[in-house]
Amino acid sequence: KREDPDVFCIQETKCQEETLPKEVKFSGYHTYWAHAENKAGYSGVGLCSKTKPIKVTYGIGISEHDNEGRVITAEFDDFYLVTAYVPNSGRGLPRLGYRQGWDKDFTEYLKTLDKKKPVILCGDLNVAHKEIDLANPKTNTKTAGFTKEERQGFTELLEEGFVDSFRHFYPKKERQYSFWSYMGNARAKNVGWRLDYFVVSERLVPKMCDSLIRQRAKGSDHCPVVLLLAL
Repeated sequence: KREDPDVFCIQETKCQEETLPKEVKFSGYHTYWAHAENKAGYSGVGLCSKTKPIKVTYGIGISEHDNEGRVITAEFDDFYLVTAYVPNSGRGLPRLGYRQGWDKDFTEYLKTLDKKKPVILCGDLNVAHKEIDLANPKTNTKTAGFTKEERQGFTELLEEGFVDSFRHFYPKKERQYSFWSYMGNARAKNVGWRLDYFVVSERLVPKMCDSLIRQRAKGSDHCPVVLLLAL
């Protein structure tokens, strides 16, 4: 209520649509939900918009990926908004190979959209791109979210004509994280990771006003991130 966003998105809902709690019937918003097929309590994303989108689609058109309920795309007059909960490679990296395939397929999906209209991607992208984006880079090079493969996948996305909005405004700002483990009092010590992003097509950069991390907002092991655009 305080933020009063035009659009807001939620990742890792872990909830089938038919079991959504009444609290998420947001007044004044058109709401859309995706959930994992045949796997309750896993993954899931939501998209809520004051303006009704022209069209809403689910997934990226590849069944291998789309049964986990990770992507919703809303088409508006001047842009696409994509919310995503990118797969985690897992403790011990059992899904790293799958994640690398996902990164390539997801980048191609975003490039296809970008040929039609500019794209705004938001969500838990499950990668800390550079050493500045996590508290302990030296000890996490083989940890999910900071492997060279995942970081390279994000670099390759940006090289296709996309911009990490937060680093556009704050290229050297340190200790800016959006996720903290529940272990070891990590949040109080600000031992965190920046895993949540707004990534935009390069041609939207002139319309960006700010990119914010709401570190004081509690209620999850992640905090909200915000993109301000003048469209």
